[in-house]
Amino acid sequence: MSAQPIPARQRGLNRAEICDRNFVEFVEQWGGSPQPAPAPHEAVLPGSACSAADFLDLFESQLVSRHLDLMARVLRVKNKVFYTIGSSGHEGNAMVARATRHTDPAFLHYRSGGFMAERFRKLPGMDPVMDSALSFAASAEDPASGGRHKVWGSKPLWVLPQTSTIASHLPKALGTAVAIEQARRMGHALPIPDDSIAICSFGDASSNHATAQTAFNAAAWTAYQKLPAPVLFVCEDNGIGISVKTPAGWVARNFSQRPDLDYFYADGLDLAGGYADVQRAVEHCRRTRRPTFLHLRTTRIMGHAGTDFEIEWRSIEELVAVEATDPLLRSAAIALASGLFTKESLLAAYEAMRERCFAAADEADRSPKIETLEHVMAPLAPYTPVAVKAEAERADYADARIKAFGSDAALPEHQAPRHLAIQINQALHDLMAKYSETLLFGEDVAQKGGVYTVTKGLHKTFKGARVFNTLLDETMILGLAQGYANMGMLPLPEIQYLAYFHNACDQIRGEAASLQFFSDNQYRNPMLVRIAGLGYQRGFGGHFHNDNSITALRDIPGLVVGCPSRGDDAATMLRTLAALAKIDGRVAVFLEPIALYMTKDLHEAGDGGWLFPYPAPGEAMALGEGRVYNEDADDLVVFTYGNGVPMALRAARTIEAELGWKVRVADLRWLVPLNDAFVAAQAKNAKRIIVLDEGRRSAGVGEGIITALTEAGLGATPLRRVVGADTYTPLAGAAFLVLPGDSDVVAAARTLA
Repeated sequence: MSAQPIPARQRGLNRAEICDRNFVEFVEQWGGSPQPAPAPHEAVLPGSACSAADFLDLFESQLVSRHLDLMARVLRVKNKVFYTIGSSGHEGNAMVARATRHTDPAFLHYRSGGFMAERFRKLPGMDPVMDSALSFAASAEDPASGGRHKVWGSKPLWVLPQTSTIASHLPKALGTAVAIEQARRMGHALPIPDDSIAICSFGDASSNHATAQTAFNAAAWTAYQKLPAPVLFVCEDNGIGISVKTPAGWVARNFSQRPDLDYFYADGLDLAGGYADVQRAVEHCRRTRRPTFLHLRTTRIMGHAGTDFEIEWRSIEELVAVEATDPLLRSAAIALASGLFTKESLLAAYEAMRERCFAAADEADRSPKIETLEHVMAPLAPYTPVAVKAEAERADYADARIKAFGSDAALPEHQAPRHLAIQINQALHDLMAKYSETLLFGEDVAQKGGVYTVTKGLHKTFKGARVFNTLLDETMILGLAQGYANMGMLPLPEIQYLAYFHNACDQIRGEAASLQFFSDNQYRNPMLVRIAGLGYQRGFGGHFHNDNSITALRDIPGLVVGCPSRGDDAATMLRTLAALAKIDGRVAVFLEPIALYMTKDLHEAGDGGWLFPYPAPGEAMALGEGRVYNEDADDLVVFTYGNGVPMALRAARTIEAELGWKVRVADLRWLVPLNDAFVAAQAKNAKRIIVLDEGRRSAGVGEGIITALTEAGLGATPLRRVVGADTYTPLAGAAFLVLPGDSDVVAAARTLA
């Protein structure tokens, strides 16, 4: 069975047109002998595990996927379709959809048209053609993303939208599998059946990506410890990544012998032959609860996308050979040999699907589109302040608090004023008592209590099902967080240092923070990420323990970033961040200034000026609310945050003594989103302004403050910026040469005098 070779004179023809014509010619020229048509429950061909009923549905799903691709290629040039990365050659992934359930969470490769068409069968009344056409057309009525991107996604079908999936979705797929099993251990009710599995598809080229490798390693690490992780990794091996070929046999060589990653192979080009192997892999994953690797043979025809003119870099002979492996040709042969179709009925079904796809595309083209910025951004950062405030201040868990802290007398609000680290610890105990679905995890957070003992005692109080150590892999920590969030939990992952976040930034930027946007707020990743960071650790550790690259966080759309400078603020801020995650599904970061963890004094040793009482439940800090010290002072206003707050207060005493000025210090507390109205209000009557920013000169928080001042019409107020240098932080005393200090603030005031 093969397509007829295409003469070299057709070298310049559109390969999509050729693949389309190949199918028609193959059917017209088929010369086999059909068998009597099998009954629906009988094998479609002798010895096949695929029944006639299975085949008919799978073949229709393949046709849906193929004609959506062909339609997209035709209508893209007419600006009616805006996405042409197709599934042609991968239609066999429909077998994975048929062998799994619609409640098995799926994280899909962009060549998953067949899978989606087949999964649509799982619920009545759904139309894969119309839904896909709306997505292709960027229609505001697209049920997956609301027209924001062409994604495979469906809330009722548990397909979480992915965009250009180059392995970044593998960690959260594994995280979801782990969460399914973790729910049982912590008594959490899942939104899906307890024996569900997570499905994750990707290409052979993507399997080499570092993010993919970290997921495979973490899956094996988990299985090695005999912890269940029912994830089905589906590697759709078409032998090429855009234009870079995968060496023959590489995927099998690389994965077939990996300990604790159970390998299965299936021919995705042959529905009759491959179906049993797909079923076997799915059944194994569901029964054993072990990470399973399904190596699915596919091919890629029509190029990577509509803009990929393969004829320019592949020989005509190679293209013809690839096109001869088109799985729809094999499916056509099965359809005819089984007696389920005649040539005439098969071609009629093929053309009917073409008409259906083009009719849907025409309707989608006439549908409403996104026309305002407000519409674009609506699902990005939802915020319902009244509900968030009520949740943050909710204090109806008194019994759980007493159990967590040991007694009424031991409650933190009954204790003496404490420093930042202790009050963060107390606030975390509070949150875990308030929300039974919270989990706290990261490197060294359990028995050790964290590098700086901030999580001390949490493991003992809430046990290993809710407080636990992870492997040393920030990408996987944030992947786990997304998985737990997908399953209705409230994760509190810790990233040990801000510098370590950069290793895994895309798990927040490209995945967690984008999910609400690309799912039109149908899916959410509520989480509260704790990150220890910033500088001033008395020279300890150099850059990797004194990282002030705040812009890496401020540049992520939809993210919330809070940065406390004192313990009571930390407690009330954590309550609000948790409420933002719980109520609005937000991804939030709590940036903890390491150098202030143990700080007790402000001006002189022993003054206890940086110790504060613990705020009782019922107190919370509103998003964007700053703190003002000496609010009636207008001679000089200092805008700052984090380590800059006690620094500015110390400098203010010197400035007042030397220049006679009354100094106001405005602690921003919230770095994303920056409260421009607060900045403008504090600067309105200021005679002079200093912006004290411990970030870097070219990439900190100060630019945002100055922009807010300028846009408020306050740009004429005399201003100086005290800011970190554009360099990494060195070791020992040299660190203080690149970070702002008390004397720098005083010097800036003198220049304004």
